[in-house]
Amino acid sequence: MELPLQYTEKMKELLGKEYEAYLDSFGQKRLYGLRTNSLKISASSLKEKGIFSLSPIPWCETGFYYAEGERPAKHPYYHAGLYYLQEPSAMTPAAVLPIEEGDRVLDICAAPGGKTTQIAAKLQGTGILVANDISAGRAKSLLKNVELCGMTNGFVMSEPPKKLAEHFPSYFDKILIDAPCSGEGMFRKEPDMVKSWNEELLTFCREQQADILTHCAGMLKKGGMILYSTCTFDQRENEGSIQDFLDRHQEFSLLPIKKAEGFKEGIAPLTDCVRLYPHCIQGEGHFLALLQKTEGEESDDVPLAKGIAEKDMESFLVFQKENLQTPLQGIFQLYGDSLCLLPQFAPDTKGMRVLRSGWLLGTLKKGRFEPSQAFAMGLHKEDVKNCLDLSLSDERVIRYLKGETLEAAECQAGWTLVCVDGYPLGWGKTQKGRMKNKYAVSWKWE
Repeated sequence: MELPLQYTEKMKELLGKEYEAYLDSFGQKRLYGLRTNSLKISASSLKEKGIFSLSPIPWCETGFYYAEGERPAKHPYYHAGLYYLQEPSAMTPAAVLPIEEGDRVLDICAAPGGKTTQIAAKLQGTGILVANDISAGRAKSLLKNVELCGMTNGFVMSEPPKKLAEHFPSYFDKILIDAPCSGEGMFRKEPDMVKSWNEELLTFCREQQADILTHCAGMLKKGGMILYSTCTFDQRENEGSIQDFLDRHQEFSLLPIKKAEGFKEGIAPLTDCVRLYPHCIQGEGHFLALLQKTEGEESDDVPLAKGIAEKDMESFLVFQKENLQTPLQGIFQLYGDSLCLLPQFAPDTKGMRVLRSGWLLGTLKKGRFEPSQAFAMGLHKEDVKNCLDLSLSDERVIRYLKGETLEAAECQAGWTLVCVDGYPLGWGKTQKGRMKNKYAVSWKWE
């Protein structure tokens, strides 16, 4: 690979004697990773299934390397949301940020959703997770991954940092900033990124990083934490952006990060930061900085969402009584004819560009309710009265994922949750032993 001269000179100065080892890493095979979705299955249980050649990723307790040539995206368990395909180093930011159940969390540069789904698994359905991406197009891919993982306690938005800051003053416990950057750490994995590298890009990224950090500072509670990450090596985008932020925000301090084997400390004086190099670890390049707000307050100014009356969702209540084992709890809200379930104490998002509020249950139509794909993915087999639970070896699994009608003599008439080995895939509607396929058209197996 031909690297820009200006870049190689910078890396020689940065790495010194390690520069040749860094260059040698470009000749090594690319590494592949997947992360277990612990909303649905534990890492140990996934490994015990023996479907792939998995070995643990040291810095992420739910992460695994899998072998080149294996195709986990073409497996029914992928369509059940049991894991997310993710570059191993990209698992570090959400792994490092100490999220606790009940936290309010913002992932401000969230698409395509790897870190969002990792945070959702840590929250285990508690608290509130706002996943935002300024690009509406990228936010759509984020939405698909959020639905696939079964997240029920979040919002997917597409707003600039300034507008978010106006709406959420001193609101969040934790914020993850996977900042736009020059991408130097991904050169080995994505060689085409080398072509777009130049000083103008670095300048643009620095401006974006400063803007995002500044607005996130105002959205964080006292005692809250920001995890800032990039996938670049440039000191100006990494320690430089953090030092500039600390100089402007005396209410913040830099916290140490526990280092896994091969992790390097940041450039002095910000040695509490962490640098990941591809010649030192089994992964691509990354940078991490953990910041804590030591002064500030918690805001009560964010208004709460209000629910709708039962009379406005009668057809859903009928569906719930007929099909669910226990009634759902939370704030029910209508967006057009779409019925969503918001978590308790959810914020009012009126005036915001929101792609999804809470858990999309389905559509209210004249005299009936039609459940959504997202509803199915957030359920467990035990939540429903009528289920078609297929074994992995059953040929109906692939036929279902392709959108075909199934023979389902073992099912009662009516709405049916289709599962593979107990994990939901989607809905079907059974009548006289045949199931009409309700799997999302845009998700179909090809």
